[in-house]
Order: sequence, then C-alpha cells, then structure tokens
Amino acid sequence: MQICDTLLPLDAIDRPPAFLIEPADRAAERAYRYLRHEVFVEEQGIFGEHDLDERDEDPRTVVLVAGDPTGRVIGGVRLGPVDGGPDLGWWQGGRLVVARDARRTWGVGAALVRAACARAEAEGVLRFEARVQARNEVLFRRLGWIPIRSTMVAGTPHVLVRWPIGRLRAHATTTKSALGPLLAGLAPGGAGFVGDDGAPVPGSDLVAACDAILPSMVNSDPEWAGWCSVLVNVNDLAAMGATPVGLLDAVGARDRSHATRILAGLRRAAQAWDVPVLGGHTQLGVPAALSVTALGRAAHPVPGGGGRPGHAVRLTADLSGGWRRGYTGRQWDSTSNRSTADLRAMTGALADVRPAAAKDVSMAGIVGTLGMLAEASGCAAVLDVAAVPRPPGVATGDWLTCFPGYAMLTADEPGRPAPPAATATSAVCGELTHGTGVGLRWPDGQITEAVTVVTGLGRA
Repeated sequence: MQICDTLLPLDAIDRPPAFLIEPADRAAERAYRYLRHEVFVEEQGIFGEHDLDERDEDPRTVVLVAGDPTGRVIGGVRLGPVDGGPDLGWWQGGRLVVARDARRTWGVGAALVRAACARAEAEGVLRFEARVQARNEVLFRRLGWIPIRSTMVAGTPHVLVRWPIGRLRAHATTTKSALGPLLAGLAPGGAGFVGDDGAPVPGSDLVAACDAILPSMVNSDPEWAGWCSVLVNVNDLAAMGATPVGLLDAVGARDRSHATRILAGLRRAAQAWDVPVLGGHTQLGVPAALSVTALGRAAHPVPGGGGRPGHAVRLTADLSGGWRRGYTGRQWDSTSNRSTADLRAMTGALADVRPAAAKDVSMAGIVGTLGMLAEASGCAAVLDVAAVPRPPGVATGDWLTCFPGYAMLTADEPGRPAPPAATATSAVCGELTHGTGVGLRWPDGQITEAVTVVTGLGRA
C-alpha cells in the first residue's frame, strides 16, 4: 500500500501559508473598503462614486479578510443580517472581492466564501444568501450553493444564491429519527396517542410519562440532572392537560456522594412543582443513570396528533432566565428561579384551554417538536420565524434547536384563546398545512425547508 503520494513535501511543512483569513480589524477593514472601490468602481464600473451602503454601518456586519504573508489585504467579504430589523437568522453575504494580482491562482475567493459560510453557521444563521455576479455563478455552484433566481444589482446581472444550512434537519435526525424503526409494533401511547409525551392508562383517568436524563449530564452536573428529571416529566404531563400527582425515580450513582447530589436536585424540583416523590429505586457503585416516571390525571388527555390542516400553531414559552452554565446554545433555564405558583400555573395552562393538539418542546427543539406534532397529525407545518417568541439576544438557530425549559406547541382552530400561563409569552406563529415536514416562512414570504420526517412513527 503506497501512501507517499498523499503526503506533503517536507519543505511544505515549514512553508508559510499563501494567505490567512481572519476577522478584520479597523485597519484591515479600511484596506478592504479601498480594495472594493478599486475593483467595483474603478476596474468594473459597477458603481459610480463608491460602493458603500447601510450594511457597512451596521455594527452586526462581519467582515472577513484574506491577508498575504506580508499582511497586505488581498481579498475580503462581508456578511450580516439582511436589514436593520431584529436578527432573525436570515443573513446575506456580499461584496466578495479579490485583488487583481491574487486571482485565479491562489483560490482566495473560494476560501473567503467557505469562511463566510462557516461564520454564518457559527452565528446560528438558518438562511444565508448572496447576490453574486452572473459570471461567478459557476464558482458558487461548485462550492455547493443553490441558485434561486436572476436579479440585478446596480444595473449588472446577478444571481441570488443560497447556502444550504442543514442544522435543523440534522438536529431532528440526531435526536428522533431512530424512533420509528425502534418502536415499530409497540404503538407507544396507544391508539390516537402514538408517539405522545405520555400515555393514558387504560381504564382510568391516569396519564403516565417517563423520561431518562443523559448519563453524561447525570455524571457531570448531578443537581441539574435531578432538577431536569422532574421538569421534563411535568412538562410531558402538562402537554397532555394532565395534573401531576406523583413521581417515581430510578437512580444509579458511582457512590453515596454522587447519589446525594442527584437526589438533592430531584427533591428541590419536586418541592418547587409541589409534586410528591412516591417511591423509586437507588443503586450505588454503578455508572450514572437517572430516570423518572410521572403520574397525572386528565379525564380527556390532549393528543399530540390532533391537529389538522388549517389549524393555527401557537408557541407558549417562558422567556425568562438564561442559558444554563455549561450548556450555552443547548439548554435554556427558565424554571429554577420561578415560584411554585408560577410553575403550577404554567403546568395547568393547557388543561384550561384544551387545544386540539399539543406537545412540549423536547430535545428536538421547537422545529423538531413541531415536526413531530405535524407528523402525528398527518400533515405539514409552516413556522413564521419572525412571530416565534424568543428571548432577546438569543440566536434564532440556537433557540429553534435548544431545550427551552418550559415551552408548549399547540395547534387549534384559528382564534382560540391563548393558554393562561401568566409568566409565559404566547403567540400564534404558524399553521398546519397539507403535506409533510416543516417549512420556515420568512418576512419576504419565502418558505425554506427545515425538516421532513422526524420520527417515522407516522400518524397517531
């Protein structure tokens, strides 16, 4: 087996890179603007006196520059929100420029485009587009961009292209796609409640729910794991309009100290929600593990699959709090500082209005959970990005994929009242439609595909 051809020459290891891409400081941004003027105004004549616009003055605009080994700026690109309104995760790249003597040989332009894509995704952007000169469409196609339509910029033919960001689909696939094949034939939840957050107990008004906490969290953050074991189960019951009546826990811990910390978090949460721990099982000297079963009562449980095309989609979420330390972008803590009265009010909110369908937002995030609700309802969903309640300063991509503490998605006839969760924010932010999957609707009316099939469990 020969591998020599795949190795770099020895002298290349110490050879300085032909260029380096990095965020621009003030001096580099001035050089980038000068280069833009040199190319777009003087060389190509696309613009008159200058090519500056309002996006250059937006403090959210990011400029990336390519510098040669001497530090000279030989190329650059800018990216940022499409307008001066709230950052919805819809960004636009532009003003890609490469110095005349750096073109065609070093791949500066392609590297800048790739860097812009990576930066956009790191910022939580979910829709990233650019208007590129028609003659550059081939380059963008080769880099994986999708042409959308022809357009004009300053009287010059351009093409609107879109970078395919698969974050939402990948997140839903990672968290839920295995469920359909794994649970085939088990009909979890029973007829009409397949794939629901809890399961009605036949012959009674009881609803049972069970959740396990990630072992890594139980091991590294035991108090928080204990808290979350109650939180997720109470939310599961709340989504079905059930009043919690008791909990059962199963704890595995490496030693007594570890178990004490897990149970301290669980006990504190049970007291906060005023739900008794009825019993359980504890074992020491084993790998970290924690699961909780919750029991509640609901004469007529709210199904997750009761939606129909034409129903309005509503998100009711507690936007207070902040990212849990160590889980930025993944877990939002809106519950640990709430009073028992506030927590119980949110827990009972859906029981008061009994929507046609409801699901609590799980680790699949808002989009993935909406996909599960739509899938169980035998239809598709459209989510209005601008209408989704969201904490200030939180990236759209993070908010739509995180576990948000308390958040309920409901579907019902348009005009139905909001759940009376006084401390939460509630807004209609989409609708169920014919078809499959979830699409994101943007302020310009465009709908981009977010997820297709989530669990594969099918219609409830």
